[in-house]
Amino acid sequence: MESTLRKIFENKADEDAHRYFVRFGKGEYRGRFLLSFRKSQKIKVYGSFEWANDFVKLANELKTLKFSGKVLMKDKIAGKEGKKKAGVFVYEIESSLLSEYENAYHYLLDANDSEIVLKIKKALPKPGKSEAKIDDKFCSLELDLKYWQQVREAFFWDVPECKKVEISHTLQINEIVMPKGIDDPEEIRRLAKRKGKIIRKVNADGKEIVKEADLLV
Repeated sequence: MESTLRKIFENKADEDAHRYFVRFGKGEYRGRFLLSFRKSQKIKVYGSFEWANDFVKLANELKTLKFSGKVLMKDKIAGKEGKKKAGVFVYEIESSLLSEYENAYHYLLDANDSEIVLKIKKALPKPGKSEAKIDDKFCSLELDLKYWQQVREAFFWDVPECKKVEISHTLQINEIVMPKGIDDPEEIRRLAKRKGKIIRKVNADGKEIVKEADLLV
């Protein structure tokens, strides 16, 4: 699995990556996409809310799991009872394999077995929170060591071998690129792209590594 940010750093941003940036206007945003891990007898990975979907997707790829919690969808699912709130449909699920909830706007789910434990908080933070208030443990994954290579490929592909890592990202959005030939304000908002830079700061066992990439997503 390739995480959202790996796609961006490797110039493979897609629609799934794009929707993470719709909430951002022009400006500089520090302390975003916070990510960390500790490796001992288990792998423990923590992330801010932006990582919740990627955590669920990776866990679901690694093993057949049953998920419980909330799934937020932009469109109503036929035959399913969901509450509409703030422009999305909220579905409460219990012991689900997620086959009916693909391409969710947001997964706020837990899963638990002998090799993988996933925990995600059940309410999205409000837009505009300052750097100091961002929860760096909004979601967590605890995994058996045998999954380290898959975890590394998804989230820590550019990190040297180490036992402890903390990563933060700064978004510098210089321009909003509007779609052409569209009049509907909601569609314009959904399709407009953010142009600028993303700066990735990695602290691996006390050693700092900084890299940046152009952002057009």
